[in-house]
Amino acid sequence: MEGHISVDPEGVADDVFGAVTTRPPFDPELVPVVEMIRAAMATPTIETLPAFRATMAEGILTEEPTDLTAGGRVRVEERQVPGPEGAPEITLLILSPVEARGPVAGIFNIHGGGMILGDRRTGIEQFLQYVADGDAVVVSVEYRIAPEHPDPAPVEDCYAGLAWTAKHASDLGIDPDRLIIVGGSAGGGLAAGTALLARDRAFPHLSHQILICPMLDDRFTTHSSRMLDDEGVWDRGANHFGWTALLGDRRGGPDVSPYAAPARAQDLTGLPRTYIDTGSVEVFRGEILDYATRLSQAGVSVDLHMWGGAFHASDMMAGHAAVSRASNATRDEFIRRALEA
Repeated sequence: MEGHISVDPEGVADDVFGAVTTRPPFDPELVPVVEMIRAAMATPTIETLPAFRATMAEGILTEEPTDLTAGGRVRVEERQVPGPEGAPEITLLILSPVEARGPVAGIFNIHGGGMILGDRRTGIEQFLQYVADGDAVVVSVEYRIAPEHPDPAPVEDCYAGLAWTAKHASDLGIDPDRLIIVGGSAGGGLAAGTALLARDRAFPHLSHQILICPMLDDRFTTHSSRMLDDEGVWDRGANHFGWTALLGDRRGGPDVSPYAAPARAQDLTGLPRTYIDTGSVEVFRGEILDYATRLSQAGVSVDLHMWGGAFHASDMMAGHAAVSRASNATRDEFIRRALEA
């Protein structure tokens, strides 16, 4: 572990965050799930991180493993490709239609996990149907995670994977004019940072970015960043740990790159059409609403959705709830339009 990581959830609250702010109520259908999550997980620390990772890998809400072949309709492949200069190779999970109909859209996926956990298969089932239907190729990147690998390793790994995908688009059956970057939570923040890198390095061209409840800001200056305390659904203590794992002593200070914390970017012009969403009861709400507003002010086409009563990733953890079904259906409709654009 990196020696600069020191998070004491018992003593950090008032010094780092200020007083707890008021939060909206959880959607009634989600309350039992919130209680289950509270019972299953606590705020991570350096000492508990291995157990925290194991708990999350097992799944808080147990489900059957996903058949990534979708009954034989999807080809599953893994490739080792060059990482950033001077860094190790990275692994890409590639899902492609068995029955291809010519070049299709490419979805470059960056998994979530608070910068501290997860792998290339985390949450990939969200995008499997698009491949099974023959409408997309999905490439999911295995980036190095913190605190073992702090910034800039995660975002540079993601960019290296994206650049490789774009350079090999024709071999992968991807239409290079329909390359979509997508990520949820920490993956959403990394997707936003990778999109900024692609813009600033003038490669590759992205048609859309889909930012699902993204983790964008390390500074804890918004109302929502301080409103969840010991809530068990990525509260402010967990958020502090994740950002500190990534940035160390730089967290909240002046020397943080916008590629690591995209809310810090001053110039948001020239970014791709954006879908961005949030629950009303999650720590990222304020930074997401601000980022969406600033994207729009910069001339970017933005589809913004805030779901009342929803907590962080509740559409994945509690898919049965009406608010989750509405959120998932709305995002699905946007993605399907993007695949056809």
